[in-house]
Amino acid sequence: MPTKRQKTEKVIGTHNGTFHCDEALAVFLLRQTATYRDADVKRSRDPAVLNTCDIVVDVGAVYDVTENRYDHHQRDFNHVFGHGFETKLSSAGLIYKHFGQQVIANITQIPSGDPKIDILWLKMYKEFIEAIDGIDNGISQYPAEIKPKYRSRTDLSSRVGSLNPTWNQSTDARTSDLLFAKASILTGEEFVGRLNDYTKAWLPARDILIASIAESKQNVDSSGKIILFQQFLPWKEHLFELEADSSFPEIIPEQAVYVVYPDEAANNWRIQAVPASYESFESRKALPEAWRGLRDEELSTISGVPGGIFTHASGFIGGNKTREGALRMARVALAI
Repeated sequence: MPTKRQKTEKVIGTHNGTFHCDEALAVFLLRQTATYRDADVKRSRDPAVLNTCDIVVDVGAVYDVTENRYDHHQRDFNHVFGHGFETKLSSAGLIYKHFGQQVIANITQIPSGDPKIDILWLKMYKEFIEAIDGIDNGISQYPAEIKPKYRSRTDLSSRVGSLNPTWNQSTDARTSDLLFAKASILTGEEFVGRLNDYTKAWLPARDILIASIAESKQNVDSSGKIILFQQFLPWKEHLFELEADSSFPEIIPEQAVYVVYPDEAANNWRIQAVPASYESFESRKALPEAWRGLRDEELSTISGVPGGIFTHASGFIGGNKTREGALRMARVALAI
């Protein structure tokens, strides 16, 4: 009778001693892949021990994908994520760059090859991983001459750091490894939570925006300057990304001027000017100067549109009691 083949576990190697957010997250990410799902972790700086591992992160002074070595501490290491990002990678960024798409597919259960994988991959680097890379590599968010008004130690890297034993606390290797495992779980829970939020809430808004643009051009404003939403959604970031994406030629840069959507909490409608850029306070075309700061009947009289509720003093947003009124405000504002 043939002998049953025993399952061989993979081993992830990283350094022992004080641990940091980047390798804690790197280990978690690797364990979300099919290859390293059940991997053990060895924490050591001994080359002989590391050479027994299947993959090594954040130690060993080698970055070589063919050898499964992912360290970033070498003097000549200057690798970045690419895709417009310029922050030097930590071990978290390295593992995410090479394994992140697999991780996202496995966690979200989105089929490999689906364009949504790459959208989420880039979004998670921008909003989650890049800060860990920057902090681990000592890269400041601001120029050195700008002094922050306060200090924050509530970021993920700081919270992982606080899990390390204090300088005057005696800790054996086993306890240190258990604390590292706790840190890895902490980083993983936050990663998965953020990914789930982007997958279930942020990303669906993109599809609604694309459909709304097409429908608005057909039924609301053929010029594409007014976009009507049937529900509120986070649209700004998606709009600017789609305008810059050549695979969506029907979405022309700087074409949209106003968006109209329901304010469900107040049971009325809003008209909002599209900003000049994603985080800009300036608008492509603010609501008319004569309307700004006015409310109710006075606004309705000046604008010539019944049902007016308000127009913000800066002209970036206004309100009307009805959908038709908000759309009419948008059309009148375009003509002024």
